[in-house]
Amino acid sequence: MAFAPSPIPSRTQYVLEAIKHDILTGGLRPGQALVEAELAARFGVSKTPVREALKTLAGSGLVVMNQYKGVTVRMVDADMARAVYDVRLLLEPEAVRRTVASRAPLDDARQALRRAAGAEDPAERSLANRAFHRALYLPCGNPLLGRMLDEVRDQAALVSTVAWAAVPSWEREAAEHEQILRLAAAGDVDGVGRAVHDHIASFVERAFPRHAEMPHTETQRPETQRPDTQPLDTQPLDTQGLKTRHPENQSSPNGE
Repeated sequence: MAFAPSPIPSRTQYVLEAIKHDILTGGLRPGQALVEAELAARFGVSKTPVREALKTLAGSGLVVMNQYKGVTVRMVDADMARAVYDVRLLLEPEAVRRTVASRAPLDDARQALRRAAGAEDPAERSLANRAFHRALYLPCGNPLLGRMLDEVRDQAALVSTVAWAAVPSWEREAAEHEQILRLAAAGDVDGVGRAVHDHIASFVERAFPRHAEMPHTETQRPETQRPDTQPLDTQPLDTQGLKTRHPENQSSPNGE
């Protein structure tokens, strides 16, 4: 899907939105290098707005700046994914409960679901799914709570971009979204809170399952264990759900 940014106040903001869009829709993969000169040439700007945009993205947790390796898209592993989703589990169900209790309009959430259902590609569907969640938590009546969820929103999207490529389950997610909206429309405050919690928890568990460690015996030593049986939650994932490969081997799937 072509990127069409909204009106922007500066070149830095334009570059920031464009790079973020590429990261969150799978155009730029975890671990991929972000070279200032190349980005400046791509966007037709000097290196200064690119540098400022990358600093902002580093502050939001989407890229990593290293003195020796330069700037790269942040890698996603199980620890990072669970930390981000733990924050969502603590905050988002309560925010949605408050939105429903206040009888806030649900028109934006309905529109987002229609966009997701009619999406022509995974990137468009992913953006619509993000809009659905935000439309439900933002009218919670507590601007600070909304901003806190917004702060982890991009990192959650990065996690789901990786996870969806490894464990795609669009239909299940769509059905859960429909159920959440039905409960919200019915004014079921407790029910919608439980549904949002279960929706978030089940997603991260499917993508990054917790495997109990098996005790080693004399006949099965750790060093002889088959490498393909190593739990996913001990390995960084790329957008193919495998061990990280060189950035030049790119693809463009993305997540919820």
